[in-house]
Amino acid sequence: MHVVLVEPEIPANTGNIGRLCLATGSTLHLIRPLGFFLSGPKLKRAGLDYWDQVDLRLYDCVDDFLADKDLERIFLVETGGKRLYSQVRYQAQDYLVFGSETRGLPTDLLERLEQNVITLPQLKVRSLNLANTVSVVVYEAWRQLGFFV
Repeated sequence: MHVVLVEPEIPANTGNIGRLCLATGSTLHLIRPLGFFLSGPKLKRAGLDYWDQVDLRLYDCVDDFLADKDLERIFLVETGGKRLYSQVRYQAQDYLVFGSETRGLPTDLLERLEQNVITLPQLKVRSLNLANTVSVVVYEAWRQLGFFV
């Protein structure tokens, strides 16, 4: 699987997500600009001593990321989506895309791939923590795949 963070802002979230990716055999894709330095102590602290083992890919913009991808297998996770994350039948090379902590995903990307927007149900909050959201979706996809890498 592939976890994609579009313009992440909080290093602790990204560090935790990097550790999650390592634990689930997922590749982590980061799309700039980042709200932190990859060499920063907060990122490394959250990722513990695993950060250097994460399969990490960097992109300068969303278009660079999308350039050679099968758009049908890219799922955008956003608050307010019409389809639940659990209704998708995931495949091993799917891309799970998450937006920044304060802005979410860019409107033009949501419009371009509107048929692939998925969401987590939630009550009484605007949104969940990014690292928690990524964990829920990745583990559902991995569960469907029989927890195999």
